[in-house]
Formats: sequence, C-alpha cells, structure tokens
Amino acid sequence: MQQIKPFINWLLGKPQPASDPLGDALAAFRDPLADSLELSRRLVVCLRPKNRRDDSFLERYDSMLTRLENDPGLQAAFRSHIIHFIATRRLVTFFTDSGILPGTGFFSEWWRILWNRILPEAPDERRLKDCLHVVYDRPDDWRWLERVPHEYTQRFWAIAAPTEALHNLDWRDIQEQMLDAVMLLAHRVSGLGAESELMRASPDFDDDSPRFIALSAEALEFVREMRSALADPAAPPADGSQLLVIADQCRDTLQRIRKRALTIGTSLHLSYLLARSEQSLARIEDLIAILTASQASTAREGAVDAWGDFARSAFLAENRRNSLRFYMTQLSRLLAVRVTENAARSGEHYICETKSDYRHMWHSAAGAGLLIGGMALLKIFAAGLHAPLFVEAFLFSMVYGLGFVLIYLLGMTVATKQPAMTAQTLASALGDIKPTRQADLERMVDLVAAVFRSQLAAIAGNVMIALPVAIGLAYGLGHLLGEPVIALGKGAHLLADLDIFSWALPHAAIAGFYLFLSGLLTGYFDNHAAYSDIGIRIARLRWLRRLLGKNRAERFGSYIQERLGGIMGNFLFGCMLGSTGVIGTILGLPLDIRHIAFSSANLGYALVGFQFELPVKAILWAALGIAAIGFTNLAVSFALALRTALGARRIQFEHWGPLLRAIGRRFRQAPKSFLMPPPDAPEGQHG
Repeated sequence: MQQIKPFINWLLGKPQPASDPLGDALAAFRDPLADSLELSRRLVVCLRPKNRRDDSFLERYDSMLTRLENDPGLQAAFRSHIIHFIATRRLVTFFTDSGILPGTGFFSEWWRILWNRILPEAPDERRLKDCLHVVYDRPDDWRWLERVPHEYTQRFWAIAAPTEALHNLDWRDIQEQMLDAVMLLAHRVSGLGAESELMRASPDFDDDSPRFIALSAEALEFVREMRSALADPAAPPADGSQLLVIADQCRDTLQRIRKRALTIGTSLHLSYLLARSEQSLARIEDLIAILTASQASTAREGAVDAWGDFARSAFLAENRRNSLRFYMTQLSRLLAVRVTENAARSGEHYICETKSDYRHMWHSAAGAGLLIGGMALLKIFAAGLHAPLFVEAFLFSMVYGLGFVLIYLLGMTVATKQPAMTAQTLASALGDIKPTRQADLERMVDLVAAVFRSQLAAIAGNVMIALPVAIGLAYGLGHLLGEPVIALGKGAHLLADLDIFSWALPHAAIAGFYLFLSGLLTGYFDNHAAYSDIGIRIARLRWLRRLLGKNRAERFGSYIQERLGGIMGNFLFGCMLGSTGVIGTILGLPLDIRHIAFSSANLGYALVGFQFELPVKAILWAALGIAAIGFTNLAVSFALALRTALGARRIQFEHWGPLLRAIGRRFRQAPKSFLMPPPDAPEGQHG
C-alpha cells in the first residue's frame, strides 16, 4: 500500500514530498529493535559518492553530523545503536589484525588476495572486522573515506561516544577486549626474540632480544593494573609509561636492523617481519593511548580523539585489505629502497664529470657498438634458420643475453642502459635539495647536465660504430662468401621496421620497459648477492677450490658477488628482448622490440641488402625512425625508473618549476655544458 500511495497521488496531481534518503536512513535509528548492522550499511549507502568526481558526499556527511548534533533524541538513539553494535561484536581481531600484516607470510597472503578476487570470503558478522566489509562493501570505499576531513571524524565520534558515556557497560566491554589485544600484540612482538631472520640480519641481536622478552611481561603488568583500575575507581590508573618505553626500545632495534639491511641486503621475509612488527608496536601504542586517556578524569576527551584517529586508520586499512596494490606497497618499501640504492650506485658510473670520464664513455660505448653490430648479424642469421618458435626464441635470447653480458664484463656501455641507472642517482639527489637555496639548484643542474652529456656520448658511441661495423661485416662477408649476406627482401624488412608510422614506437616503448625492468633486476640480484653472501659461498665450493686453489676461489667468489647484479640484469634483459617477438607470434599479438643501437646496425645491413642504391629520402626517413626509437627507449625507461626511485624513497618533489627554469637558464647561458664537460672540472668532482 505504501508503494501504491505515491503513484495515486501523482495521478491526482498532488505534490510529492521531496525525497530525503539521508533523513530516512537516520530516522531508522530511532527504532531500538532495528538491526544495527543494516542501519549502518544503509547510512553508508546514502553517504557514499556516486563516482570518484562526486564531492557532494562531504555536504551529506556534514548534514548528517549537523542533524545528529541538533536533535538530542536522534543522537541518543544513534549512539545507542553504534556503541552497542561495536560492544556486542568480537573486537580482538579488529584490534590485532586490521591494518596489520597477517602472520601467514608474504606468498600465503598474496594468494589469499588473488583467490578472494575470484571467490569472495564469507564474513562472520559476529566479528567487527568482518562487519566492516558488510558496511563498506565496495573495495574502493577507502578512497572517499580518506577524503573525509579529520574534524568530521572527530565530530562523529564525539556524537557516538561522548566522554560521559565512557564508563557505561558497553564501553567497559570494549576496554576489556582492548586489553586482550594488547597482550596478544605484545606476545606477537616478543616472539621476535627467537627469530633467526633477525639474528642473521643483526649480529648484535642477542644483546637486544631481552627487550622483546620484557615487552610481554610488562604488557601483562599493564593489563593487570588497568583491570584493577576499571574494577575499582579509587585505584590509581595505569599510565603504561614503562610499557611504552620498552616498545620504543624494540622499535629502535627494528629500525637499526632496517638501516643495516640497506647495506647488507634484505629479503621479502625480513621486510615482512619488520613491517608486521613495527605495525604491531604502533598498534600497542594506539591502544594504550585510548585506554589511559579513558581512565584520566581530566583527559577523557583525549580518549575519544585517540579512538577517532585509530578507528579512521583501521577502517581504511580494513577496506584495503584485499587490495593487492596496497599490500605490495606495504611490503616492498625496504626491498625497493635497497634495489634502487644499488642501481643508484651503478648510475654514478654512467655520469661523465671530467674530460677523462667523457673520453672513457666514448671508448666504452664505441666498444659496445662494435659488439652490437656483430650481435645484430647473428640475430639475422638465427632468424634465417626458420627454426621452431621455441628454438628461435632460445637462439635470439642467447644472442642478446650473452652479448649484453659480454659487453658488461668487458666494461663497455650500452646507451639505453643508462637511464634506468642514472634516474636512481637523480632521485637520490632530488631528495636532498632545497629548492629555495640557489646553491642546491645549481648542484642539481650540474648533475642534470652531466647526465645529459653522458647520455649523448653513449648514444653517439653506440650508433656511430654499430652502423659502419654492420656495413663492414655484411660487405666483407659477402665478398668472402661470394654471395650477398643480406637478401633484398630481408633488407626491405629491416628498413620497414624503422618506419615511425609502423609499430616501431610501440615496440620501442616495450624495449624501454624492459630496460627499466633490467635496472630493477640488477639491483635485486646485487641485493641477493650481498644478503646471501654469494661470494663466500662460491669460494667454499670444494670442486672450485681443488680446481683454482683457495685464494683464487675466494677472488673468483668476490668477482661474481660484485658483478652478479650486472650479469643477471643484462642476461635477463637479453632474454626479454629475444623472446618478445616469438611470444607475440604465439599469441597473435603485434609484440616485438626496437632498440636504438640494434636499429642503427640494421640500417647498415639494409643498405648492404639494397647495395647502397637507396634514395637519400629513404635513408633520412630511416635515420629519423632510429632517433625516434632511441628517444622512446630512453624516455620510457627513465620515467619509470625515476618514478620508482622517488616512490621507494618516499620523495614527493613538488618544485619542478624552479628546477626546470634553472635548467633552461643554464642551457641558454652555457649550452656547451650539456655536450662537453667543463674544461676546468677537476678530477672526481661531482656536479
């Protein structure tokens, strides 16, 4: 009947009352028998924005708070539902787990998140932690919750849990479960005292382990004192100061291990342990702040504020619990910093500060160009075999991978490898500068100029040598064999690959992504070599000692440890380049790669295939394609590497304007500094 009445009124022409979903959702709280969980879910539906650009939800949120503040009866009914709802749920898992990494380990949680995407978990409505997924039932609710102003959150909890209600029975149940959570969290952290991974990362950890053991005992004493104070208002309140001191000492130990891990290397398991332990210690401090403030007669408003801050962060974290991106961000910080620090140290070797550095860059890039010319011909020969796809991918990968490893071990430079490394060095420098200080800006501009001229020198060295080497090899082998090495059809195919209106630039972007990825792989394997003591373990191989002797085996182990990142990064980069085209063929997708140095060599082979009878216009068009391919290679790898390095260091550089203006001013005043090192630059000085 209620649904028919509006329709009859509309037929009779009677005015319709204005719709007020928010008012209806709030009015439903007046019913003491209503389901509190459903009331909360319905209220969130009314508040939730319609889309990401909808800011009107802030007006609705403010309107909700204003209505509750101005209507004492509604406020009392609302408070009764919210507090009773929270107090009648199981809260311990909410306090100990929401926003804290689980104890199952990295890969177990990773698989849980992926499986949850396919088959969502069934919530247990007896637990507050699970009820949050019923109330905030969209995985992106955290986005708008995060935009709710802090003062709105405090107003909400001042309404839902005013200071005069902190001693009612419902609040007492909540406090009891908080105390249980403090004990569980303390026991969790105390268990680190026997954790072998931390002992391995810190040789002095045995001296610090008593701190972790004492944490559990002190938590037990704090809980005993707090429960006595709750039972007897005349008893002195527990302040938790000693427990906080021990927790702070435990955090200092974890921070020391974290800093040491940046030097000796880290692992996913160690990163996981450190992150989970630090989160647990922070949660203990949050709960102590709420409990002690609620007992202090002069600071009960502080208890509500502390609860509001904690609830906000816990609600956000719980809503993001099934976000793979958020999970990886939590975990990858330490490992990412370690990896990018390794790449940054490698990047310093790619920067020309002096004339000697500049000459060395030219020579090393020219040597790489010489080998790349030969590698390009080997790939052409491998393609001419028309082998099965797997064999072809293997042959291409070996040509690229072993060739790049040889270039690396001989100390030569591939131009496109620079951006992924130098971006890390630039990111490290950006974190140290103060844009308001002109001296800092000038040092940054010096570094940018050095990176720019180093990159140009490497590109020129690769391209200017790879092209004539390709022509010489093809012409010489053709003369020696008495027949063309490059057929006309193959030459036409090589030339077509350089057309910027074909797939050349997307394929160059794929190569740029691989260049970025190879930089991370280099850093990862450098980290693994340091963390696992690869050099010492290699030197202990019995067969190697018998073959080389103890001293030579140790030197060989040190040699591999120092270069493992470069070897693996270059080899895997070559495998990625060599297999992409074959994978594209298998999948029926237009996948392939374009690399500036190999493209310049391919132009040389195309010229020989056409017997140098190409028109000048076609040659210039191919040269333009090579330049565009090179720019795409460098831009993609540099942008991705710089973004990753800034994110790993938590640097939010917001002063690009002053920096770009300073670079432009230097370019107008001294353009030569972007091409050649300063004539008076002393050896070893860094710009």
